[in-house]
Amino acid sequence: MCKKQGSLSINSENIFPIIKKWLYSDHDIFFRELISNGCDAVTKLKKLEVMGEYTFPEGFTPKVNVILDEDAKTIRFLDDGLGMTAEEVDEYINQIAFSGATAFLEKYKDKTSDDQIIGHFGLGFYSAFMVADRVTIDTLSYREGAEPVHWECSGGTEYSMEPGTRNTVGTEITLYVNEDSVEFCKEYRAREVITKYCSFMPVEIYLYTRKEWEEALAEAAVETVEPEETEESQEGEGQEEKKEEKKKPQSLSDTNPLWTKRPSECTDEEYREFYRKVFLDFKEPLFWIHLNMDYPFNLKGILYFPKINTEYDSLEGTIKLYNNRVFIADNIKEVIPEFLMLLKGVIDCPDLPLNVSRSALQNDGFVRKVSDYITKKVADKLTGMCKTERETYEKYWDDIHPFIKYGCLKDEKFYEKMKDSLLFKNLEGKYQTLADLTEGDSKKIVYVTDEQQQGQYIKMYKDAGLSAVILPTNIDTPFITMLEQKNEGLKFSRIDAEVTDSFKAEDSGKTEEEQKAQEEEMAKIFRDALGKEKLAVKVENLKDEKLSAMITLSEESRRMQEMMRMYGMGDMAGDSQETLVLNANNALVQFVREHKDSPQVPTVCRQLYDLARISHAPLSPEEMAAFVARSNEILMNLTK
Repeated sequence: MCKKQGSLSINSENIFPIIKKWLYSDHDIFFRELISNGCDAVTKLKKLEVMGEYTFPEGFTPKVNVILDEDAKTIRFLDDGLGMTAEEVDEYINQIAFSGATAFLEKYKDKTSDDQIIGHFGLGFYSAFMVADRVTIDTLSYREGAEPVHWECSGGTEYSMEPGTRNTVGTEITLYVNEDSVEFCKEYRAREVITKYCSFMPVEIYLYTRKEWEEALAEAAVETVEPEETEESQEGEGQEEKKEEKKKPQSLSDTNPLWTKRPSECTDEEYREFYRKVFLDFKEPLFWIHLNMDYPFNLKGILYFPKINTEYDSLEGTIKLYNNRVFIADNIKEVIPEFLMLLKGVIDCPDLPLNVSRSALQNDGFVRKVSDYITKKVADKLTGMCKTERETYEKYWDDIHPFIKYGCLKDEKFYEKMKDSLLFKNLEGKYQTLADLTEGDSKKIVYVTDEQQQGQYIKMYKDAGLSAVILPTNIDTPFITMLEQKNEGLKFSRIDAEVTDSFKAEDSGKTEEEQKAQEEEMAKIFRDALGKEKLAVKVENLKDEKLSAMITLSEESRRMQEMMRMYGMGDMAGDSQETLVLNANNALVQFVREHKDSPQVPTVCRQLYDLARISHAPLSPEEMAAFVARSNEILMNLTK
């Protein structure tokens, strides 16, 4: 070929500023794009070999090599793919995405958001100019009789193309990195980025420093010369092999990732090992779902359910999205339903419509179908486990229920599939469904949020032969509200919301007027002692004589308080809706009523009130300090 110079086939001088500033959101993306192009070239050449149109040398393994030269500020990308002829370089490089380039620039040159660039323009190669002032290509096509080509461009629209010197099939791209991007010439940074984007590409990827690359070339040259075998060489052969094996670089790419296999081909240990490798989490996952779909779209992946030990609002998972094994992003909400982002996993969907930067999705119906499919597969796995592996499902429930409840809140279809598989653990540790809890005419479900704090109420329930369910996480409040809205007549009530007849002793014999007068008298005594003019007080004859007092708060009032606190209105919540319930059968309460003028009564009233509150909700630091000091004072008085 003759030397050729020219201008890139576009009608604007602004292509490179556009590329550098907003075509790709992350500048490290050039590693992904150039390595992907190299892998594509190798994959295509492999297909040609299968078709009988090309033959690799015996024992040859195609690969992509990345060579860093920190001193010269260069990064080289070498692949053993199908290469390009001069005509192909002219078509694929010089014309910049064929005839679409002009329309592309005209349509998007005034845009500022990369998610508005939609289409497949083949601009991956030009990501190199985000970090390089000058780029060269040396390539030799696999085609018989092809001549090598050298191409060069310094970041404008001018390029030069001439006969090259490459003597092996494939392509080498060299980036002369600008001062702002020299960090990418450092081994640790390059390894970090390549591992992030290219860990599962179908071609082996190796990273070298210039020194390592020169040593590798020298070793390869030595290996091509076969020395005569002598006794001396045979004796040292074993040690030499070990030495060479130790030096051999490791591929940065797992060319056969677990999600590309059929579930029947994978062992439990392989699933666990993959989980540890990808997420650096050495806690065992509970279980997993292997996604494998070919129609109506291609989607594969593995979703892991990690062991959850924290409250819902501090959970954070990671689902990595791949396109043909190329990493795109974590937790893309268009594809991954929001509630599933609590999980960990990988999803590879080659059919996803990506924009030119491969990092933003087109907002179309197809993406929604992918999301719906993932949701359905998760629901099918969970409901199937509930029906056929109930014991295992119950064992996992405490760990997975926050994400299931979140899914029911966020996705109507998920709720409809899961509603018969929602479990509730009672005070005896038995798991029941909503249908089990609402058998007969009863539609009321009593629940506990803190088994330790509400221990007094739990004891009362157990003594009365009653049961309650345990709902300990922050998500449970909106979850039960949703269940009440979807199930007519259903009502959830916390265990400290009221005193039911089951806890009351037989009629005390007092008339209604006498009972009212007693409550008013006791209310005045406690209000005066506590300095709470609006404190609501009730006097009940409870079966447990050892129980002096308790606090109740209606379910409606408590939910309103929680909502106000959630919206930063905690100071307005107050405690005016609380009711202090006094047990008329308790000796301390009787002492207060019978010795209302005693100087000890205010101390007893404050102590009884705080004891009741401690079983209802945590005391403030100031209240706890006063309670401890008062308790010490009472004990000291007992010793006198």
